[in-house]
Amino acid sequence: MTHDPVGLGSRKGTKMNTRSENPDSRHSAPIVVGVDGSEGSRLAVRWAAEAAARRHRPLLIVHGIDLLMVSSTAGGHDVMAPSVIDAVRTHGTTVVGEAAETARQVASGLDVETELSDESPTRLLIDYSRTAHLVVLGATGNAGAFAHLGSTLLAVTSHGHGSIVVVRTDDPDRKLRDEGPVVVGVDGSPVSEAAVAAAFAEASARGAELVAVHSWSDWDAGQFAGKRSSAVDVNQLETAEFAILAERTAGWQEKYPDVRVIRKVYLAGPSAQLMQWSMSAQLVVVGSRGRGGFTGLLMGSTSNFLVQHAHCPVLVAHSA
Repeated sequence: MTHDPVGLGSRKGTKMNTRSENPDSRHSAPIVVGVDGSEGSRLAVRWAAEAAARRHRPLLIVHGIDLLMVSSTAGGHDVMAPSVIDAVRTHGTTVVGEAAETARQVASGLDVETELSDESPTRLLIDYSRTAHLVVLGATGNAGAFAHLGSTLLAVTSHGHGSIVVVRTDDPDRKLRDEGPVVVGVDGSPVSEAAVAAAFAEASARGAELVAVHSWSDWDAGQFAGKRSSAVDVNQLETAEFAILAERTAGWQEKYPDVRVIRKVYLAGPSAQLMQWSMSAQLVVVGSRGRGGFTGLLMGSTSNFLVQHAHCPVLVAHSA
């Protein structure tokens, strides 16, 4: 690599951890949270610290200062000045330091590490998502955007790996719900299977009920069966959908016998149903793409909608 004295496009910066590139190390992998000093990221730090303490995992707090972006907005040459670089890095050091203090207040004794990187937040978090147990981001308001990480949210949830959590709340006091069920959207696709796996693990770790939500359409079912929708017996289809949902969750229920499962089948409207459940759930889990999705697609409409508008944290599960 060409020597780069200011770290533009490099991984130079304050790094206080050793990253593992071995997928087999996931059993000891950290929970990674991206911070930017905003209220949304502070909420994400609290959620991530609680999750790390619950799972007895280390917490890694990361901040990407994105010197390339700073260079372009500062006119290119000004960013080369040591005073500008120092100011940006000093701000980043303050951001991760305050986040670490917040995490330790939430869970005393928690193993907390920080990293200040010259990379963009998007690249940094997607990179970490390959080996992290979870990657956590915060969201503020109803638009799913928050300061420096605003442009990062959809990019990381769309292109990340493993489980990505977007921490949301509609509580005016910025409190996170620690009661209520874990809710998972199930559509029978391979990505949905990843969501079911993540949801059972989360419900077990939290001692929570799991609500498995499946939405279907009698019109779609009739078309798939080669019949007119008017010829489809909706009651029979609903019974069949319940049976399919039970089959999709049976194996995981055997693996997690401590988790009580409630199955709900609705006629269409997955976004609306999951949005409604997010008002009482402590976590909603969805796949990164829905039924009929393909590799080049970013996220399914349901996942995309929920990470921007849900009333509680949303976990987006990516299949291996």
